[in-house]
Amino acid sequence: MSHRIRIKLKSFDHTLVDKSAEKIVKTINAVREDKVVLVGPIPLPTQKKIFTVNRATFVNKKSREQFQLSTYKRLLDIYGTTSKTIDALMKLELPSGVDVEIKV
Repeated sequence: MSHRIRIKLKSFDHTLVDKSAEKIVKTINAVREDKVVLVGPIPLPTQKKIFTVNRATFVNKKSREQFQLSTYKRLLDIYGTTSKTIDALMKLELPSGVDVEIKV
């Protein structure tokens, strides 16, 4: 049973993304077999959303404030997986602020 698994991690906090990627790498290395190849974590471009809000509604119309929301992403590819590696990944607990997308 040989598959390619692609794991995408997203979060607003870069430390959570790095810690969860490190956990995945450690579990793959713990269940490491001869044919399992791990590529990553590959940092993907950071998405930045900037919101501009008026500070005052009437008098100081030109006075504005900006807020930024950054989304950090990491990509992991696992080639040649077996049932042991899939079971280890299913049992893995990641932090609650991280969105995990798994494609087989």
